[in-house]
This record gives sequence, structure tokens and C-alpha cells, in this order.
Amino acid sequence: MVKTIRVSEEYHKWLSAHKEDDETMEETLRRMTRGPHPGDVAGLLTEEEAADAKEAVNRLRGRDRDRLDTARSAFESEGRMNDH
Repeated sequence: MVKTIRVSEEYHKWLSAHKEDDETMEETLRRMTRGPHPGDVAGLLTEEEAADAKEAVNRLRGRDRDRLDTARSAFESEGRMNDH
């Protein structure tokens, strides 16, 4: 089965610039993202385990987002304080 994904023009240009002559775009994406081949990981997790793993990843991303927002606010506050 084949799926189509949308990427920005900028990302596509960047990815194309990193594509090697003998690679397909999928191979380039895999290499650049270090993603495993789906056949290598198929069946390793039950649906429940996969859902739990996705939830854990989303929680971690949320914490990372919170930390980034806190750091950005602190940086912006420091910049405003230095302007006065």
C-alpha cells in the first residue's frame, strides 16, 4: 500500500538536496529520520501497547513544549528588562 504525504515546498527542497542519486524519496526520508523499515517492527506491539506508547510520546512532547514555552517566556522577559 502506498500513501501520499504533504510537505512544505521548503522541506521538499531540503530533502531533495539531501537525496542521494540511487535513493528513492522514501529511502531518503528513512535515512534522514533514522526510521526503521515497517516490516522490521510490524507485530512487535499489540494495539494496546502501541496506543500506550503513543500516549507516552505525546505526554513527553507536551512536557517538552511546556519547557520550551517557559524558556521562551523567560528569554523574552529578560529581553524586555534589558530594553529599559
